Amino acid sequence: MTFTVRWPDGRTEDCYSPSLVMHDHLEAGSTYTVAEFTDRSVRALGIASDRVRAKFGFACSSAAATTEQIRRSARAYPAGDLVEVTRMWPPLPEEQR
Repeated sequence: MTFTVRWPDGRTEDCYSPSLVMHDHLEAGSTYTVAEFTDRSVRALGIASDRVRAKFGFACSSAAATTEQIRRSARAYPAGDLVEVTRMWPPLPEEQR
């Protein structure tokens, strides 16, 4: 799945997760401090990678790359600045909401 964030300076960034677990940690249209967004994202991406490991026997390199991408971007802003999650695709299936 992909999720799009708007950083405090207005820059948008698309991020990838191999799992819909991101929906358990982030919500489209919500804002989080940079610190909270980073924490939630890294935690969710760790779970996503563990799911890949359980299914295929190895961790997900894409989840690791997205984790690094988010950490690198977050370092450019004060921890208390706000990040907005503008889009999460695909949405959760109706029965999982």
